[in-house]
Amino acid sequence: MKKQYLLLFMMAVLITSFSSCKNVEPYKTLIITGQNNHNWKASSPALKQILDETGMFASMIMITPAKGGDMTTFDPDFSKYKLVVLDYNGDSWSDKTNAAFIDYVRNGGGVVVYHAANNSFPAWKEYNEITGLGGWGNRNEKDGPYVYYKNEELVIDTSAGLGGSHGKRREFLVRIRKMDHPVTKGLPAEWLHGNDELYSQLRGPAKNMEILATAFADSAKGGGTMRDEPVLMTVTYGKGRIFHTAMGHADDGGGPAMHCSGFITTLQRGAEWAVTGDVTQPVPPDFPGPSGVVLRPDFREITSR
Repeated sequence: MKKQYLLLFMMAVLITSFSSCKNVEPYKTLIITGQNNHNWKASSPALKQILDETGMFASMIMITPAKGGDMTTFDPDFSKYKLVVLDYNGDSWSDKTNAAFIDYVRNGGGVVVYHAANNSFPAWKEYNEITGLGGWGNRNEKDGPYVYYKNEELVIDTSAGLGGSHGKRREFLVRIRKMDHPVTKGLPAEWLHGNDELYSQLRGPAKNMEILATAFADSAKGGGTMRDEPVLMTVTYGKGRIFHTAMGHADDGGGPAMHCSGFITTLQRGAEWAVTGDVTQPVPPDFPGPSGVVLRPDFREITSR
């Protein structure tokens, strides 16, 4: 009889363990695109593939009306989604859509701000609080300070000047500033990123923002500020979590900035954190170090090098 009870107990443990380990339903994800000064027709499918490859996300791409179109027809039901990915830089949304998006984030919705999405909506106060920092769109000191590292110190710079610049595209070294954050925990302290635009002179409200990583904008390599500019950030807004990557300039097929294993991995981990507040994904074996870029031409992890 004791053996029977022991067998039943062991079976219950195994069933419980199996139930806890089985895959949960993927997080419904909305990628917003349709207008951009960048190649959104290349970037949005790449973002979808990168996220869906994890098995954690089930993404759909929503395309807004073209520039000058009727933006009142862009009316997503944000409540259906656990994550919203912003790949958009264009005409203003309707007041109704703006309010729905703010409610979504404030009430705990996850957001990924991707590259030129931080250029959007310079006059929309709440959006800029969600992105933390932005560039272009006639941004200047009225929109908030520059934020960067200089001589190993975080600088909040309120000096006058336009927001947003970048030099010539190039490979650059990314330096992790918060090694204990769930997104960056376990990553190398420095790693080389694929040929990309290094956004500089970003400025904004910078409220509830944490800089996870920077890159040095070297003037000797074209248009640099000679300071360490933020490239990965997190922001909290109400109950919402926002992961902001300034990297990932898209070429047809993705290109080196999006094929970079470092970009892919940090995007996947940042998206998980935005939804859950934690990261369960292991650091992949093909994550780059400081000595060389690692590219994934098909966006899939390279398991042998």
